Amino acid sequence: MAAGGALELLWWSWKNGALIPGFPEYTAKEREAIGIRFFATGLVPGVLQHQDYSAAYEAAIVRRGEATPAQAEERLSLLALRQRLLGRTSTIHAVLDEGVLRRPIGGAPVMAQQLVYLEELSARPNVVLQVAPYSLAEERPLSHAVTILTLPNRAMVGYTETLQRGFLEQDAETIAEWARKHDRLQVDALTRADSLAMIHEVRRELERHAR
Repeated sequence: MAAGGALELLWWSWKNGALIPGFPEYTAKEREAIGIRFFATGLVPGVLQHQDYSAAYEAAIVRRGEATPAQAEERLSLLALRQRLLGRTSTIHAVLDEGVLRRPIGGAPVMAQQLVYLEELSARPNVVLQVAPYSLAEERPLSHAVTILTLPNRAMVGYTETLQRGFLEQDAETIAEWARKHDRLQVDALTRADSLAMIHEVRRELERHAR
């Protein structure tokens, strides 16, 4: 689907209640971004999700009665479009809390597949993946999931969510503080090599349990 189709799907998803308030504003900026930094605490960031992982998560939301099957399908379609558009993003740097790796979304087989996908993504030249281990404990500089986008003019915007809505943060001082904390997190997290080793180790554990 062309960019115009992506915009149309985004509009319909927002109109039909498939997206939380604030998220459409974020995706508009995300399409422009030349750099993206994530800190993820609960789930693999959407654009780094394997399709089976995303589908399992959306299916659970439908089972709980928090969305209709049509809304879930719209979100999955939009995510697939975002993932394709982000293929041209210059740099993606994701720091994942260790709990993201150990929460078996979709059960052991689906989660193992997701971890394989992270291993594949980490081999791409524009993708950096790190893990913030449990051992950081209270020293972890960020406590909430955040996204920081770098735009073509080098300005930065941020995004975070509550249970009810998303917030696109554009205040320069606030974003600078988020960026400083993310920089510190990058230093304190496992190296790329050690992060990949942990992802591989957790995957092997899941595969053993799935047998």
